[in-house]
Amino acid sequence: MEKLVKIQIPSTLKKQLVDDWDFVTQQDKLVKLPRSPNVDDILTKYLEYRSKKDGIMTDSVGEILKGIRCYFDKALPVMLLYKKERQQYNEVVHDDVSPSTIYGAEHLLRLFVKFPELLAYVNIEEETLIRLQQKLMDFLKFLQKNQSTFFLSAYDGPKGVSEGKGKGKDD
Repeated sequence: MEKLVKIQIPSTLKKQLVDDWDFVTQQDKLVKLPRSPNVDDILTKYLEYRSKKDGIMTDSVGEILKGIRCYFDKALPVMLLYKKERQQYNEVVHDDVSPSTIYGAEHLLRLFVKFPELLAYVNIEEETLIRLQQKLMDFLKFLQKNQSTFFLSAYDGPKGVSEGKGKGKDD
């Protein structure tokens, strides 16, 4: 039986996804790699943030973050790249390198769009699924709160020329 996990992506992050799509597919621009902070850095920052906020370091959060990292590393080459990004992927990711150490928030956010279909076939208790959904939503809120730090406002043009729309906090 297929369960549907609903993940509500905050509107400012939806706009980020649209801009991301536009930069890559319409303007032939790419995210300059390696990214800083990378996916691993962002997951670590979230763990620190949760630990401070909760006063304790919970195993479940750590497990979920490991899961996000694992899903990211496996899903990136299969379903998170636009066609125009494939060559760049082949140039920067080698056998012994995890995509989560090279890619950043732009590609991590794309994973959250795919999570409902990825988690639909996971054998998981409904109650656990609901808790997981809440944790994923909390992580998205963290991404949103740190949007100006984690996301690029401009991508690299075809010849490595960096240009793009400057984004203020209110965009």
